[in-house]
Amino acid sequence: KGGVGKSSLTAMLAVEFARQGLKVGILDADITGASIPKLFGLPAGGLRGGDMGILPAITPLGIRIVSSNLMLKEEDTTVAWRGPLIAGMIQKFWDDVLWGRLDILLVDLPPGTSDATLTVMQNLPINGVVLITTPQELSGLVVRKAGHLLERLDIPILGVVENMSYFRCPGCNQEYSIFGTSHSKKLATDFNTNLVARLPIDPTIAQLCDQGKVEQVQLPEMTQLVNQFTEIKKEADS
Repeated sequence: KGGVGKSSLTAMLAVEFARQGLKVGILDADITGASIPKLFGLPAGGLRGGDMGILPAITPLGIRIVSSNLMLKEEDTTVAWRGPLIAGMIQKFWDDVLWGRLDILLVDLPPGTSDATLTVMQNLPINGVVLITTPQELSGLVVRKAGHLLERLDIPILGVVENMSYFRCPGCNQEYSIFGTSHSKKLATDFNTNLVARLPIDPTIAQLCDQGKVEQVQLPEMTQLVNQFTEIKKEADS
């Protein structure tokens, strides 16, 4: 679903994995609406290439990133491409980028289930997908479409993350459900997975992301979330 925080969650997951000593990459598959470079403060035109392939941009924490916005002269330049061009660029990011040795590659998908999503699901060796939603039932409705696609393609759903779940009052520490009653637990149950995290509304996170300082975000829920994914991976490997 658009606007639920897919890119910011992808970035924060990458940061937390990197803090735990893993070698992490991000493939920004949202070709026409790329925002990953902005979150990390990476300038436009930050990709370099040669005869061997494309070198990803690298953040201070060592996260390797490729994105269409790193190929533009200005970050707000319009990318108005049709499906085949988008699919071709995603495939190029996978085939031609010199990723090096990674422990995990995160793919930030655009909203919906169109060409970009299908290209990733059908052409890349995906181990699992995280569904990101917000408390509203309307958000869940759109996310279900993605869930049904994953079921048809037999791709594991690692869990559901509910973003913007609540606001915690800094004075009294009470939680307020700004967007109403959550429907995410039922969403997770319907797809035979778990609601693995409920993330709060935190103005500090928004400010740091706007400033390109996502690597400075400290959110205890993200540490817990990464630990859960690590356990899931251990179980799958065993």
